[in-house]
Amino acid sequence: MSRPVVLLLRGLLVALPLLLVSPSASHASDELTGEPAETTITHVEPTDKGLQLLVSVPEDSEVDLGSVSVTVDGTQASATAARADSRTSIERTAILVIDTSNSMHGERFQAAKAAASTFLDTVPDDVQVGIVTFASDVTRALEPTTDRDAAREVIDGLTLSKDTLLYDGVLDAVDMAGTEGQRTLLVLSDGRDTSDTLLEDVTAGVADGDVLVDVFSVDGEGKADTELETLAAAGNGEVITAEAEALREAFTREADILSRQVLVTAQVPDAVSATEATVAVTLAATPTTLTAEAFAPVREAGVAAPETPQATSAGLVIPRTAMFAGLGAVAFGLACVLVILLVPRKAKQMTPEERATIYTDRLVGRHADPNRSEPDVALTQAKDAAAKVLHRNKSLEDRIARALDGAGSSWKPSEWLLLHSAIFVVSGLVGLLLGKGSLFLGLIFLATGAFGPWMWLRHRRSRRRKAFSSSLPDTLQLMSGSLAAGLSLAQSVDTIVREGTEPISSEFKRVLVEARLGVSLEDSLEDVGERFESRDFGWVVMAIKIQRQVGGNLAELLDTVAATMREREYMRRQVAALAAEGKLSAIVLGALPPAFMLYLLVTNREYVMVLFTQPLGWLMLGGAAALLSLGVFWMSRLIKVEV
Repeated sequence: MSRPVVLLLRGLLVALPLLLVSPSASHASDELTGEPAETTITHVEPTDKGLQLLVSVPEDSEVDLGSVSVTVDGTQASATAARADSRTSIERTAILVIDTSNSMHGERFQAAKAAASTFLDTVPDDVQVGIVTFASDVTRALEPTTDRDAAREVIDGLTLSKDTLLYDGVLDAVDMAGTEGQRTLLVLSDGRDTSDTLLEDVTAGVADGDVLVDVFSVDGEGKADTELETLAAAGNGEVITAEAEALREAFTREADILSRQVLVTAQVPDAVSATEATVAVTLAATPTTLTAEAFAPVREAGVAAPETPQATSAGLVIPRTAMFAGLGAVAFGLACVLVILLVPRKAKQMTPEERATIYTDRLVGRHADPNRSEPDVALTQAKDAAAKVLHRNKSLEDRIARALDGAGSSWKPSEWLLLHSAIFVVSGLVGLLLGKGSLFLGLIFLATGAFGPWMWLRHRRSRRRKAFSSSLPDTLQLMSGSLAAGLSLAQSVDTIVREGTEPISSEFKRVLVEARLGVSLEDSLEDVGERFESRDFGWVVMAIKIQRQVGGNLAELLDTVAATMREREYMRRQVAALAAEGKLSAIVLGALPPAFMLYLLVTNREYVMVLFTQPLGWLMLGGAAALLSLGVFWMSRLIKVEV
């Protein structure tokens, strides 16, 4: 099969789908009659003012602009119509693509220049006209402009040369036409291309550029070249075969088409959710009503139809704003309930057990007022329910009690369980609100609400343990001095209560209270060591027990223990100072990857979201988390030194 036949078949295969699905209507000739279409939609453009259409109407019709009617996918749309002129917001551009090869010599070339000049005289003033010439080279003789004198000067100065780069000239003209508004190419040639550019590349470029292409063929035999027909079909145009003397009339008709255009502005109905739809325009005119139809984009890219509540089989679809408002209302209601439950109300008659508890707490220093008011019935019922839950899970109750004791909190396990539950729920709602319904952010806030309170208790407990350990040598020195002065062990403990520092003073006050209630002094002191998990204080209690059993100088013993503790504390601080650099490096290296991930989520979310939406991304995150956890664990083992 010869190369021209192959090119012809390729061109037809490319042009056929373009004719079927092109988004811009054309003024091509009717396929059956061969006559030009009377009323056509030549351009459709979604704008912020609405859907704007350019409609070409017949020359002999008197159009009633106030009678315009527009439907989008069969739905009536409000619309207005006006003559297309210099006030039209849609740009109109016409590019003259003129063959200046030697094959155009003689009468053809002179007729082409005359026809182009006539076109410049007739075309509306607001239409920007550009000129591209092609021969051995493609030349942008004139960029699109409304300066007609400059265009005439370019036309008058055209000269001929060898070769015919028709296809390259058309592609360059498509690029010159730009991407805005209605663009029309008027190609004048004898149809004999001599370049290496393939016809299918040209037709694809014309279709992608969404331009109208009309071709004026001036071959000597008066027949439209097949390649020109394919080219015009790709641009939804027509091939006009004309002898030299008929070119002026053909170009005048093209200019008249632009001058007879009507600008129609329609508002796309909210019921139309598609981005592309069939648009039909009806105009009352004399002698007959004009109608035109085109399938085209009706909304700008990325702009969705307004959200409206729709009834479905599952019920009413709730808008996102209403969902967020509902979540906010729930969070506000929970906060109000929490405040109501925690604010104390009027006092009630107390039982002997409650009085004993208040007395003990007052002596320990946890409550300043023994006649404090009690919460209302709702809070009491909530506490009872939480207490029943903890009663069925003794291990959880013991764990909460130990954590609260270690942190020095006066809260009961049931009260802590209620507060923790409220924090968990409210944090989840806050995460959903801040993330605008994002499940990922909601889970992060839920995890914060679940583990945050425990981390706070652990932090307070750690601070109390450090304060206890650092002040313990001075406390033992004070006890030793009291014993050397002749005071008993209980009296020396009372001296610590009055002159010691927190948290030792409050803990020793608890020891005295328990001793008054019948617990031995040694056992109470041993409980203090267990609460603070202090081995140093455990040795002190052991020394006191041994002295009580076998006798000896307790004051001297306490002095020795205090000196040993000071030496160990000095060594501990020295080791901490030497390991500070390693600890800081471990913190920085461990926190840098998660911090950088959060930074990317804030600054370039689309770039990093693939890690959370694709299976390969999940695998990468899992591997990174495992390796990071292993590195953090290994560094923590290296920098941890037991003293």
